[in-house]
Amino acid sequence: MQIVCLDLEGVLVPEIWIAFSERTGIAELRRTTRDEPDYDRLMRFRLDLLRRHQLGLRDIQQVIAGMAPEPGARQFLDALRLAYQVVILSDTFYEFAMPLMAQLGFPTLFCHRLEADAEGFVAAYHLRLPDQKRAAVKAFKALNFKVVAGGDSYNDTAMLGEAHAGILFRPPRNVAEEFPQFPVVRDFAGLRTAIDAASARIGG
Repeated sequence: MQIVCLDLEGVLVPEIWIAFSERTGIAELRRTTRDEPDYDRLMRFRLDLLRRHQLGLRDIQQVIAGMAPEPGARQFLDALRLAYQVVILSDTFYEFAMPLMAQLGFPTLFCHRLEADAEGFVAAYHLRLPDQKRAAVKAFKALNFKVVAGGDSYNDTAMLGEAHAGILFRPPRNVAEEFPQFPVVRDFAGLRTAIDAASARIGG
């Protein structure tokens, strides 16, 4: 049995924080896991920025409501789900992701949760567990799945390394150069070809 695990932002949908940065004009919010490998440091930086600029959860959700998946993502995912079990492993939050999940046909999503205070500001974030992408892949392997994983950023590389086969999708140069062991693809046709090739190689 095989399972495909994919990252969400930067693969199937645009980066939410970058879209929010463009809407608000706060350039510092463009910083993502493509730039910062320490996710806790990145999130504390983001929450501090939101508080300083008096921006709440509702402000972010209003931007997300106007977003759409990457062109071709729904068709790619629909076809992939006909051939494989597919799980989305993301470091986003359910409070962000659900409108985009609806546009993708509600694939299975494992991610985290946000906590808002009485004024609507994001007060804290709650990880399902640390390093949850790698942990999920490890758990699938314990269930006797052969796992192919795809992602684009630093926070995906542990998942890619834990999987039987890992693929980088449109990574920035710094990530691709630091992790040359993972093949790089640039479009959904290439990603599907790489998944099929990995699947044939690892068996299952």
